[in-house]
Amino acid sequence: MRSPRRRELNPAASPCSGRSGLRRVAMLSMHTSPLAQPGTGDAGGMNVYVLQTARQLAACGVEVEIFTRATSSEQPPSAQVEPGIVVHHVQAGPFEGLAKNDLPSQMCAFTSGVLRTEAAKPAGYFDVIHSHYWLSGHAGWLAKDRWNVPLVHSAHTLAKVKNLNLAECDTPEPFARVVGEEQVIAEADALVANTSAEADELITHYRADPARIAVTPPGVDTDVFTPGDRAQARRDLGIPQEAIVLGFAGRIQALKAPDVMLSAVARLRQLNPELGDRVTMVVVGGQSGTGMDYPQWLRELSRDLGVSDSVKFLPPRTGPELAQVFRACDAVCVPSHNETFGLVALEAQACGTPVVATAVGGLTTAVADGHSGILVDGHDETAWAGAFNRLLTDPARRELMSAAAVEHAGNFTWRRTTGDLLHTYRDAILRQRSAARAGARLSQSSR
Repeated sequence: MRSPRRRELNPAASPCSGRSGLRRVAMLSMHTSPLAQPGTGDAGGMNVYVLQTARQLAACGVEVEIFTRATSSEQPPSAQVEPGIVVHHVQAGPFEGLAKNDLPSQMCAFTSGVLRTEAAKPAGYFDVIHSHYWLSGHAGWLAKDRWNVPLVHSAHTLAKVKNLNLAECDTPEPFARVVGEEQVIAEADALVANTSAEADELITHYRADPARIAVTPPGVDTDVFTPGDRAQARRDLGIPQEAIVLGFAGRIQALKAPDVMLSAVARLRQLNPELGDRVTMVVVGGQSGTGMDYPQWLRELSRDLGVSDSVKFLPPRTGPELAQVFRACDAVCVPSHNETFGLVALEAQACGTPVVATAVGGLTTAVADGHSGILVDGHDETAWAGAFNRLLTDPARRELMSAAAVEHAGNFTWRRTTGDLLHTYRDAILRQRSAARAGARLSQSSR
């Protein structure tokens, strides 16, 4: 059995070296727009991934057209958001009030909109389709046969894996999604996995062909997420200079487990009152997923735990504003029950902030345990409190981890991610053309 492809790229090399005549990529992101604010609703790391890789592709002279579902009547049918990047807002169902689990009912409408847009273009307009998440994969599955181009698919999250790592109060992913993922994974010409762990999950749980899997880690924008002035960052956020600051950034839902940080700090106050009383927690994010059913649940939990006086809730933010939050922190927490990668962990480390994260999924790649941060097995509040205690009472260790975090994050850039994607696109195109030629020869020989 062949292993998934893992390509080591030279960080100094041009990502455009694998372009090989590629002109235009259709990216499908049905359930969330790359222009949406990450950290709320269904927007998160995938939005960042789509937009950042599109930017890098455009910089290589490859045009990118992104198809997403329209969620407002004010959105234009198509808009050029940056040179070389066009976003198409496809009408598929009501603009508002449609939950992600309702979107399968609109896959036909969305796919029709994608096909109609391409039908108005010259023949052979797109060279490859890159679908993101299983819903988009179904649209890509039909479009690839209609356009005679390969389908490259990124799952971003997998239902079977999520269901194996559910939080206590979370709802399992529906069986329809499981079946849908199995179909897309079987039909895609190439699968992009964020880590070797995700590649193994695709093979183990979905019987994916290892030869069609390319392991391509996401990146971080090191022009935005950089070390900076911690004192100024705390002044900007109104946080006392003498505080010990723990941060969380992400969607407020059971999967992301922000409650673990709160419970651990409450436990820390029992184990080390002098330290625990100095901790300020900064929670950046908005309601999402199952959290929509309990919009105040995290605030109510903080009151129940007796730590509400130590929590600062901030609305979702990205780019320089989020980087400033990370700079203000002594550590950033990523206590998720499952992550295919965990971009927040990478962004925090790029700012020189160590990360305390759950030892699951892609976080075991995103965080270098004992070097750039600490990985914790499970979600036991005492174990997390112990990790906080070890890190926060040892300034020398934090300083070493801060430097190591910047170094570790520097190994993951969108430049490298895009270089690998270009190779994956090229390989998929060559395989498809080779298969078409072989099919044509077989057809002629049988006459």
